[in-house]
Amino acid sequence: MHHLDQATRSGIFMTSYSFKAVKHFYKLPSDGNKPMIHTEHHRSHRAGWLRAAVLGANDGIVSTSSLILGVAAASTAQSDILLAGIAGLVAGGMSMAAGEYVSVSSQADIENADLDIERKALAEHYELEQEELAAIYETRGLTPELARQVADQLMTNDALGAHARDEIGITDISQARPLQAALSSAATFTTGALLPLLVAWWAPPPLLIPLVALFSLLFLALLGAIAARVGGAPILKAAARVMFWGALAMALTSAIGRVFGVVA
Repeated sequence: MHHLDQATRSGIFMTSYSFKAVKHFYKLPSDGNKPMIHTEHHRSHRAGWLRAAVLGANDGIVSTSSLILGVAAASTAQSDILLAGIAGLVAGGMSMAAGEYVSVSSQADIENADLDIERKALAEHYELEQEELAAIYETRGLTPELARQVADQLMTNDALGAHARDEIGITDISQARPLQAALSSAATFTTGALLPLLVAWWAPPPLLIPLVALFSLLFLALLGAIAARVGGAPILKAAARVMFWGALAMALTSAIGRVFGVVA
């Protein structure tokens, strides 16, 4: 019984909250003193919004700066360049929002369908579902007896939640949120697109192309560094990665503008 009690306060607690940002591990000392707490801070809970934010801002900077450079390379007037940039900002922001909403809604539909299947299975075959959950815990290293005890206690507390988390892989962190994804992507795209657009508005016409290219690369490097810092990744590698692809996109569109040389 003491073994189960210790598992309840440590192993089961860690199973229930293994997807949270902070994990608390309790070590029960043999001398009867208060439990010692070891805390770990993780960043995986930031993955959803960070992915959408980086994607939106990166797309905003790269697509708008590339559009500006491509049009500018065709010897277009500065007013036409700004008009093209603004049109790209509006169209890109709406496209990002719509695309994120549709794609994440599809993910949410799949998750809801899986939860409906699991809800029906629990209602009709509770004991079999309990054995299935215990088998999952056995594959993770628990003894058969302890695995059944863990499955029993977790399902008594929240059967659907236990199966959603440990069988299907749906957690509070990974759960699809279409509206949040759409708004986040649209907002970050608009913010990113405004940066090269403001540089194009401020820059003297003869220096517009080099200044937009230079500042856009700096913005991309800053974006990569911030994303790496928030996500706990190597900063230089992340900054170099986004700068490389951004420079490639701007170089290609600028070359296309020069080759065709279309004047609006």
